[in-house]
Amino acid sequence: MTASSPGTAETVDQPVQPPPANVPKVRGFRPDLRLSILFGVLVVLCVIGYVTGPDTFLSESNISTMLRLAAAIGVVSVGMTFVIISGGIDLSVGSMVALASVWMTTLATQSYGPFVMVVCALAVGLGAGLINGLLIAYGKLVPFIATLAMYASARGLAERLSGRRTQVVNQQGYLDFFRGAFLGIPVLIWMLAVVYVVGWVVLNRTTFGRRTFAVGGNAEAARLAGINVKRHTAMVYAVAGLCCGIAALMVVARTTSGASTNGLYYELDAIAAVVIGGTLLTGGRGTLIGTLIGVLIFTVVNSIFTQNNLETDVQNIAKGVIIVAAVLLQYGTNRTRKT
Repeated sequence: MTASSPGTAETVDQPVQPPPANVPKVRGFRPDLRLSILFGVLVVLCVIGYVTGPDTFLSESNISTMLRLAAAIGVVSVGMTFVIISGGIDLSVGSMVALASVWMTTLATQSYGPFVMVVCALAVGLGAGLINGLLIAYGKLVPFIATLAMYASARGLAERLSGRRTQVVNQQGYLDFFRGAFLGIPVLIWMLAVVYVVGWVVLNRTTFGRRTFAVGGNAEAARLAGINVKRHTAMVYAVAGLCCGIAALMVVARTTSGASTNGLYYELDAIAAVVIGGTLLTGGRGTLIGTLIGVLIFTVVNSIFTQNNLETDVQNIAKGVIIVAAVLLQYGTNRTRKT
């Protein structure tokens, strides 16, 4: 043991203390930062809408109209979020909405009453989505090809059932309920809120949600961890189909009819909303809150263009610019996270 010289403090090696567990890492704030940026974009768009239409944009009727128009595509986007997080893609959501809306409004279906109409729409959407999932999981088809086939066949079957004619709803009870309001808020908006709340709980607080992230992040690692990847993939596409059935109920209530043209381009709008919301197209990461903000961004953009009587082609160009900007922001964030 070596004695220290007088006036010299003895040096003792102190163990390195780990940082407190409750101190958050900087990386943990990045997803929230991205959502904050998206929310900021939404606020800026709302300000632009108010400046260009101060008498109409923030009126109660216009806000209600925007939310009702966003309801169906918002519900479809919930299912699309699950699919993309799992590492897949679904190009058939619009066609499944059309098929469900036509099947539920045939004279034979309507003759049994509103309850059977609702069950029919949900069953058709769930069944079509499950077919997609089975073809992808067990048939080993690429999601792009399987859902592209459903995109064509579901739309064709809808045309066949309807004879390419619009089928008017004759069940007044159905219209009274779904076109009505509860506590002053339209039922369609309540349905949108319920679907998002349930979707958020399932995605973030259940085993199904955790497995969805795991399969999308690394399917082989998920399989080695004991997850039945094939079964889970089929279930994810079934969830997307069920969301399409719910969206069909909304579309039929809003338009009072079923037609093979319902849900046109829904797949593009849903994918755009999900991507803008920050969900990775490669899977493994995403958030329903971001998806909802993405849906609202497009809804506000549509309202701004409509109230200013701007051409549809300019509106589509603006959508394209928003999508590209969102993807570039997403890639930039990913590079920053890796450094």
